[in-house]
Amino acid sequence: MGFLLAHLSDAHIGPIPRPSLRELAGKRLTGYANWINKRAQAHDMGLLGRLVEDMAAQKPDHVAMTGDIVNIGLDAEIAAARLWLSSLGSPENVSFTPGNHDAYVPSAVPRVAETFAPWTTSEEGAGFPYLRRRGGVAIIGLDSAIPTAPFVASGRLGAEQREKLAALLDKTKAEGLVRVVLLHHPPHRGGAKALRGLDDAAELEAIIARHGAELVLHGHNHKISLHRLPGAHGETPVIGAASASAKAGGHSHRAAYNLYSIEREGDKIVISARSRGMLENGETIGDLAALAL
Repeated sequence: MGFLLAHLSDAHIGPIPRPSLRELAGKRLTGYANWINKRAQAHDMGLLGRLVEDMAAQKPDHVAMTGDIVNIGLDAEIAAARLWLSSLGSPENVSFTPGNHDAYVPSAVPRVAETFAPWTTSEEGAGFPYLRRRGGVAIIGLDSAIPTAPFVASGRLGAEQREKLAALLDKTKAEGLVRVVLLHHPPHRGGAKALRGLDDAAELEAIIARHGAELVLHGHNHKISLHRLPGAHGETPVIGAASASAKAGGHSHRAAYNLYSIEREGDKIVISARSRGMLENGETIGDLAALAL
């Protein structure tokens, strides 16, 4: 087999349509102020478009988008984000998992679920985690997005998702598939700053240790990262993606996406990873680094 998976995250599609006073109630008020004062200058939709064009030129077999597709969960934002997600490819070839900004307020949660349902369909029952079999790869999507208080960006899977995940990992292992797990928040303890991490990361780590996975992909931190978790048959690489629309910053914070080449050599699974994004000249998109798995 030969399978090329592209992974991008944290697009933060903008600009935010001007909200009504009613829409600014609660957490959205601080989120909109943050957008005006900071995020609007930090995210570039033109750059995001160029990055997507470059990604398409690599001809991936599948695209994973791990959340924060919107900012404060307005209906108009969600509609615009659907159009953008459609530009990445058909729902058959693109998988989505929601992030904390996609669950910014409780009322946004069902709207996001309905709008992005075509990109979260499952071959093993409805809801999360979903399972999508593609070219010898099992793509398993988790939902770590929960509404939180202002200035809190944590996530949680919950017992039901974790139980289903364990069963799917076993099932797809028995089928001989390469298991790739998607979620927005880093899956490990210490993977994000206080009030920004996955509340049940310890439980998720234990599932990976018992049942294994070949790759876990996430976003949330707006930087390229590599971590390893103990797995059932060796270490499991955990890779974070940068924000796909970030204008500037350090080497790991500029707009980028990751590419994963998944191949079999006899009974051995070989995965290589590299990042492509904005180079230091601020004009060219190219290879940033190979990730040593």
